Amino acid sequence: MTGTDTPAVHPEVAALLARGHRLGADRRTTNYGGGNISAKGPAEDPVTGEKVDLLWVKGSGGDIGTLTESGLAVLRVDRLRALAEGYLGRRGGAVALGPEREDDMVPALDYCLHGRGGAAPSIDTAMHGLVDAAHVDHLHPEAGLAFATAADGAQLTRRCFGDRVLWVPWRRPGFQLGVDIAAIARDNPQAIGVVLGGHGITAWGATSDECEARSLEIIRTIDRFLADHGRAEPFGAVRDGYAALAPDPRRERAAALAPVLRGLVSTDTRQIGHFSDDDAVLDFLAREAHPRLAALGTSCPDHFLRTRVRPMLLDLPADAPLSDVVARLRALHQRYRTEYADYYRRHAGPDSPPMRGADPTIVLVPGVGMFSFGRDKATARIAGEYYRNAIVAMRGAEAVSTYAPIDEAEKFRIEYWALEEAKLRRLPPPRPLAGRIALVTGGGSGIGAATARRLAAEGAAVVVADRDGVAADRLAAELGGPDRASAVTADVTDTTAVEAALARAAVDFGGVDLVVNNAGLSLSRPLLQTTDADWDRQHGVMARGSFLVSRAAARVMIDQGLGGDIIYVVSKNSVFAGPENVAYGAAKADQAHQVRLLAAELGGHGVRVNGVNPDGVVRGSGIFAAGWGAQRAAVYGVPEEELGAFYAQRTLLKREVLPEHVANAVFVLAAGELSHTTGTHLPVDAGVPAAFLR
Repeated sequence: MTGTDTPAVHPEVAALLARGHRLGADRRTTNYGGGNISAKGPAEDPVTGEKVDLLWVKGSGGDIGTLTESGLAVLRVDRLRALAEGYLGRRGGAVALGPEREDDMVPALDYCLHGRGGAAPSIDTAMHGLVDAAHVDHLHPEAGLAFATAADGAQLTRRCFGDRVLWVPWRRPGFQLGVDIAAIARDNPQAIGVVLGGHGITAWGATSDECEARSLEIIRTIDRFLADHGRAEPFGAVRDGYAALAPDPRRERAAALAPVLRGLVSTDTRQIGHFSDDDAVLDFLAREAHPRLAALGTSCPDHFLRTRVRPMLLDLPADAPLSDVVARLRALHQRYRTEYADYYRRHAGPDSPPMRGADPTIVLVPGVGMFSFGRDKATARIAGEYYRNAIVAMRGAEAVSTYAPIDEAEKFRIEYWALEEAKLRRLPPPRPLAGRIALVTGGGSGIGAATARRLAAEGAAVVVADRDGVAADRLAAELGGPDRASAVTADVTDTTAVEAALARAAVDFGGVDLVVNNAGLSLSRPLLQTTDADWDRQHGVMARGSFLVSRAAARVMIDQGLGGDIIYVVSKNSVFAGPENVAYGAAKADQAHQVRLLAAELGGHGVRVNGVNPDGVVRGSGIFAAGWGAQRAAVYGVPEEELGAFYAQRTLLKREVLPEHVANAVFVLAAGELSHTTGTHLPVDAGVPAAFLR
């Protein structure tokens, strides 16, 4: 091997990754980030040249559906099993530690690692390393959780599988659970796997294909059992008034409620939202049993780590007046916070981590759907997926038994586990605009596109609004797609289109915190050649359009109660009397005064309103490319291709202004360092004395 050669992927690792991708592609098999898979096999020790048995296992926090080799922890099997001997007190003079000391084993896993790099070992590592099989899957399938959360899950497992799949009573994930499952596999050679009470399933096999086949056999066998033996409507009859609203009224109500809810659940930490009106969610919320089941919370550790101990549930029918719904949600939120604090106090010990806020992660609204929240869009979406998974598990459990999740004390032990706290501390620090939602008008090109890119790079979720829907879609995809950005086709002169854009921001992300009024156009003509249509068109986009966007955004920001920023991309022409430019300059002056007026009016709501005054941005500008550049070049008597350089030479700094420079100014105004600045204009013109503010 030369220094430039890439080591070949070990065949067992290649099989493991392929298996994980197949299993993770179906969210009924396991949720994003849930479950764990592993493989064992011989590899050469680079120091001794001898063959050693290694364990490759999905590392902490990874996802099996998108797993790569770098996401695997690699451990020596002999050292891991020697660690188990010490844990059990089987080495000479050693004292068995027992389950109460099993957390001490997690840092010891670092001494079993093979080489450097790779992912941190997860809490499930012992399960994979101690079971005497080359391949092990641990999954949280909907079907498996139906048995795992059923009151008589042990009996159901026996009826369904005999002794081919065995039942393991609830035990917190960790080293002892790995010891227990290894013993079951050793003592029951006929078994292909287990159902873990309150948790999921584990299967094993001699080869990757055999392990995968056994995992799928367990899932499909339970699916058939539920279909053959389950009650048709385990959640009961539809409650009067709780059936799902029709699609359009449902989305309208969701858009109205999302900012209110986002403001409530951001009491401790600002959150991003996700909305789902999935059929399974709507049916659950329509049925008689949903209040009882929602109060019980979820069971699988991955579920309640992401969804908290229980959701917040609105107890009003779908057609209740919006004002009544908002008032009731506010009251329920206060009650939720009080009850969560009581839950923490009931179970916290001297060594428990501090309470991580008291706001709900999941909010259920009958007839409308489910709102889920998190530090970013992906976290919020995944939390919703987990709760949907829990609903399906509840349905299965109720179909053949009674849903009976693990008790509250055990949930607290998981939620405030020192190991979970350590995992949270390993998260990278948030970027400056993390938790913020931005809407950029005219975002498909030029200054708008540069601004959207900068805001997204700094952690904001971005709604790209543009009259050119294709350009908006293209940029949203570039920024990372639905978990990072969404696109909306919007003409800012149309009130309905503007309100729809803000509704889209509310449904997609939970609301809006930062609006950039950037949409614009320009026609360069002297006064006597400026037509009524020229005047109306430019004032319609920039003066009227900015007003419409700001009005719609202010409604959302006030509903949220989180403050916010409205930033106008104005122009030096708002204060500089440029030649043959009356319609454009007057429209920009209108925008400039809107900044001052709205700063005065909205300051009481914590909303800051500021402006950015660029000089002519030639390169990368949609306006200049559409004819404005040729017109201004003719006015100044220079070739169009030299217009940018001409503008630069008339500035104090002799520098051309680019879209990215304007985006930088928007970021500075929004990032928080200028938290006490409102009603101002920030020049980005390289120094044009005639445009100095006074």
